[in-house]
Amino acid sequence: MDFENTGIENTVIDLNVLDDLMKNHGLIRAGQWDYERVTYDKKYEIKEGIFYLRVFGFTKDGDVGSHDANITLLKPALGKHYYPHGIEYGENEVFPNHLVKSCEKTLTALKADLKAFEIKA
Repeated sequence: MDFENTGIENTVIDLNVLDDLMKNHGLIRAGQWDYERVTYDKKYEIKEGIFYLRVFGFTKDGDVGSHDANITLLKPALGKHYYPHGIEYGENEVFPNHLVKSCEKTLTALKADLKAFEIKA
């Protein structure tokens, strides 16, 4: 499930600042990166299963590995984890309303924090 019109799409922000802001909202980068892309996850373990709120980003000219990159954020997504196959985002997935509302609250708070550090083009 994609979150549309969150206001964070296309936000550009320094990777080091972004790591700190995301962590403040429970979104962790951990090992989900390569030299051009990042993924931040917030894990939800609820009675309906294990779910991940994911915020994706990429850099056009930096290097994530050396912590020297400006990250452009993409549309956030919510997925359900299936062991051992991974995360499914499909339209046939059922996402509990309380979970969706919690994710929307996190994204709204994140948007407010990102605005103070956004790099204007």
